[in-house]
Amino acid sequence: MKPASFEYYAPRSLSEALEQISQVGDDGGKILAGGQSLVPAMNFRMAQPTALVDLNGLPELFYIHPTDSGGLMIGAMTRDRVVELDDNVKLRAPIIPECLHWLAHPTIRNRGTFGGALAHSDPAGQLPVVAASLQFNFKLQSKKGERWVNADEFFVSVYTTCLEADEILTAIEVPALSKHAGTSFQQVSRQSGESALVGIATIIELDTDGKIKNGRIAYMGVAEKPVMATEAMKLLKGNKPTDDLIAEAIHGTVTKELDPGADIHASVEYRRHLAQALGVKSVREAIARAAK
Repeated sequence: MKPASFEYYAPRSLSEALEQISQVGDDGGKILAGGQSLVPAMNFRMAQPTALVDLNGLPELFYIHPTDSGGLMIGAMTRDRVVELDDNVKLRAPIIPECLHWLAHPTIRNRGTFGGALAHSDPAGQLPVVAASLQFNFKLQSKKGERWVNADEFFVSVYTTCLEADEILTAIEVPALSKHAGTSFQQVSRQSGESALVGIATIIELDTDGKIKNGRIAYMGVAEKPVMATEAMKLLKGNKPTDDLIAEAIHGTVTKELDPGADIHASVEYRRHLAQALGVKSVREAIARAAK
């Protein structure tokens, strides 16, 4: 199939892009970034935007800047593959290239954008769950001004964020990790490059005694958006981790906080099994990395 007819705009500045999306956004206009999700959806007529505002001509949205606090500022149009291979990202937020390795295939990552993958808000997407775990901050701009929201506010539901029709995601701030923190990303998919059946992103910070000082554990593929494992962290925080404690903590989240659905690829029981196994593996790995 071919997409339904639409108007096409190619702004040459951010101010021009904001002006154009303000005019077409309320009437069904969409932002075109990498197009790796939007264009196939348009070809199958699952998405029928009335207009596209193409951001590929805006060099000011392509960048990776280390911040003085030890984090990163990443322009929304920066290609996924560029982020994956960047030395500053590997040093300051190693979980990001680790998760991007699982995102589709290199050909897709060469074109897909960091901001686009986040704004797509796929409940089985790698970047949203890492954003929830690391607590990304998102810069949203419109003709009326700008606002910053954190990951908990940004992701609303399946393929839905808090972006208004006249807003553009222009930048993502990745907060600095503690030097005593370790991270881990795990997922299971049916084959390479496919969406995850279940995935998990974990950050664990240890104190000087080897006890868990803090942490954030986020699951994907088990709900309409990333799910934080608050039950697990309640049990882990303040304690020295043991295999039994980790397994008990993850079990609490799997049984009380996760509500995975069933489809032709996996039953509810199998997804819960994966959530338990991946959770234990991810927490162990994050602790081991934090202890180095």
